[in-house]
Amino acid sequence: MSWSTWNAPPVVVAGAVLAILLFAHAFARLRRRGRTDHAHWSRVALFALAVAVGVLPLVSPLDELGDEYLLSGHMLQHVLIGDAAPALALVALRGPLLFFALPNALLRRAARLRRLRRGLASLLRPRASLTLWMVVLAAWHVPAAYDFALAHETVHDLEHASFIAVGLLAWTQLVDPARRNSLQERLGCMLAMAAFTVAVGCVLIATAPLYPAYVDQTTRLFGLSATRDQQLAGLAMIGEQLAALGLCAWFLLPARVERARIALTERPVVG
Repeated sequence: MSWSTWNAPPVVVAGAVLAILLFAHAFARLRRRGRTDHAHWSRVALFALAVAVGVLPLVSPLDELGDEYLLSGHMLQHVLIGDAAPALALVALRGPLLFFALPNALLRRAARLRRLRRGLASLLRPRASLTLWMVVLAAWHVPAAYDFALAHETVHDLEHASFIAVGLLAWTQLVDPARRNSLQERLGCMLAMAAFTVAVGCVLIATAPLYPAYVDQTTRLFGLSATRDQQLAGLAMIGEQLAALGLCAWFLLPARVERARIALTERPVVG
């Protein structure tokens, strides 16, 4: 294991550059229109953090650590690119920024495609988004699928891309840029995501080692057995998800309570 091994996969670099360019374009457009309320510099910091959290696990020594030695390292990589990074990116892009980031030509073309609009509308419903999120996460953690992805780079890249895609779908229901979901619906989504993650994490913690690629590993980094490594992977999965959802609820609930208080104080007195 080389702790100095850094790599720059072209697809990762290209994706990061494209994301930065789209964000910069949207940010500049809103600033020119005087909408600094939707394009505050704090959004830049959040989006930069999202890009860093999404890219660093794929280019740093963590990539080799997870692919070759430790399931817990691989799980840490997955929760960062598939959960933390999408959550941060959507918080940074909430409101008009998200739509200004998309090229006008693409938006006009998409508006003319009824099937695409209907498909996206169906996919962005809470039940559909969370179901797809659960199916994708569960499917890739089946031992045969997990080891197959480790052994085939193209499939492994597809696995990572699918984690990012369903992570964006799931967190769209919580961040809710279009403000379609009620507070109760968003809290329900959080509970569903937490329950699913805890269930999968507990399977990893409570069962014998499931993944031959790590069981057969002769180099035991940090002296971790395959059993302890898998337990740490389950804890990483549960811990990151609960921390992210907890932060989301912590920011969401006080904001909603404050809006309700303002609405009550501004209500005209009758009598």
